[in-house]
Amino acid sequence: MHRNSFVVLLILAVFFGSLYTIFFKGTEFVMPFQQDQKNSKIKLGLDLQGGIHLVYTLDESKLTPGMNPSDAIDRAIEIIRNRVDGIGIAEPYIQKEGDKWIVVQLPGAKDPEEAKRILGKTAQLQFKLVVEDKKLLEQALEGKIPADSEILYMEHDGSPLLLKKEALLTGDSLKNARAESGMGALGNEIHVSMEFDSEGAKTFGKITGDNIGKKIAIVLDDKVYSAPVVRDRIPSGKAVISGNFGIKEANNLAIVLRSGSLPAPLNIISENIVGPTLGQDSIKSGMQAGFIGIVAIMLLMAVYYKKSGVIADVGLLCNLLYLVGAMAMLGATFTMPGIAGVILTMGMSVDSNVLIFERVREELRAGKTVMAAVDQGYKKAFWTIFDSHVTTLITAAILFVFGTGPVRGFAVTLSLGVIISLFTALIVTKVIFDWRLSRGETESLSI
Repeated sequence: MHRNSFVVLLILAVFFGSLYTIFFKGTEFVMPFQQDQKNSKIKLGLDLQGGIHLVYTLDESKLTPGMNPSDAIDRAIEIIRNRVDGIGIAEPYIQKEGDKWIVVQLPGAKDPEEAKRILGKTAQLQFKLVVEDKKLLEQALEGKIPADSEILYMEHDGSPLLLKKEALLTGDSLKNARAESGMGALGNEIHVSMEFDSEGAKTFGKITGDNIGKKIAIVLDDKVYSAPVVRDRIPSGKAVISGNFGIKEANNLAIVLRSGSLPAPLNIISENIVGPTLGQDSIKSGMQAGFIGIVAIMLLMAVYYKKSGVIADVGLLCNLLYLVGAMAMLGATFTMPGIAGVILTMGMSVDSNVLIFERVREELRAGKTVMAAVDQGYKKAFWTIFDSHVTTLITAAILFVFGTGPVRGFAVTLSLGVIISLFTALIVTKVIFDWRLSRGETESLSI
């Protein structure tokens, strides 16, 4: 009796916990996939909410001599992931495919051009000394560039500068970068504030101390953003990139700088924009298919197994509720294959009940009472159901480990569904049977 009470409390706790998670923690299951995805606990994959699908390859000809291309791609993936995290896109898919391709999927990305600019910027930050001899600059513009120098252009007005090729400091030692608003050369302006780590701060203090009165250019991807005159030694390791920035542009630049520089430029092999209309159509079709399938199964069970079938239907609905609640709690991503996984687990849940009911029928034909037949039916079906669910769980685990993208989404949904199906088929329905049998409803529960 105490054990049954504990199980009932457990079922009720899971039931109301799922309801709370679904309705009060970000997923309105009246139409769960139409609300703001930023606040939703269940995120939608690229195939459901739309977004951007990009395939990149690294320009290996621009790699540092001796750098392993495979290691460079791995580093590029990590940098891209940091940049995507900075943008704030939920559940992106960033993976290496084959030997040279980097696949990036950004669900819900609204501005493809902006995303491509942020992800594709090499972000090689360098501090270089400006050669302030006007005559040398004029000669360089005529083609007589000194061997140790180069011509680069200001980002805001395109004016040329003659710079030393050797970088005094690079962005490798950059610790942080953020957009700020404050007083600058042009009055109140938006700029990007940078902070170096201890080693970088030491180097920055030295180069500013050695070049007081000279101009040091801040160069990003071969474009000069500013070339301030060093007035004093700067031991704090802090610098500012100023320019004609808007707040959005400054924020994006800060994200790129924080994530680090790519080992080489990225080339886009293909790009595909998935519209949200396709996602809504997919959701509608999936929901309709799931609804029709579940209703058909519930009617069949009720007609074939009578009131015992209704108990199985209650277990089926609990299975659906627990599964959606678990996905909301875990912040899982729903994809079209994931919806297929939900429908599949509904079928598995009913299949377990069919096995149990057929065992119960065998016991009833052997002359046992309804209460004894139900007990024996659950006991004899247990291992068959357990084995089938465990083998399915192993398959789902293999799909998750070796699969990519939507396949992994299917594996997650299937794994959760299998575990919950075991709980509802073997425990939830059994508790309902025990409760009704304790009330003497033996005739109405005949299968």
